[in-house]
Amino acid sequence: MDSYSELLNAVNNGPYFGPRSRVKVTRAGNGEAEGELEICTDTRNPMGIVHGGALFTLADTVAGTAAFTTGHTCVTLDSSMQFLAAAKGDKVYCTAKPKKLGRTIAVYDVTLTDNQNRLVASGVFSFFVKEMPADGLNP
Repeated sequence: MDSYSELLNAVNNGPYFGPRSRVKVTRAGNGEAEGELEICTDTRNPMGIVHGGALFTLADTVAGTAAFTTGHTCVTLDSSMQFLAAAKGDKVYCTAKPKKLGRTIAVYDVTLTDNQNRLVASGVFSFFVKEMPADGLNP
């Protein structure tokens, strides 16, 4: 990708799982990213709270986009999430920051907060880093 704006456009507007799941990456660059999940009927479970799978999709999409800004194509290798509180409001926000950027493994810490800035979930995502440069979403 030539720029992070092109990456954001591709991640947010392509026919991919993230955008179809109400996930939007709002900022990406220098190994970090931020994003949000729209809370609506489509993202809630039968009990009326945000589905854990929707929160996981937000975290994986944002962390994966952050890893992609390192200049390599990456795929999720492992992840762990801790669901800490039910989200309040109309959005959940996610930040992904690198914990380790290695030659073949990248590890990211993610935090998810709601409109009231309460910690909803946190996690760790590990990515396998491919050697080829990231020049597109479909290597």
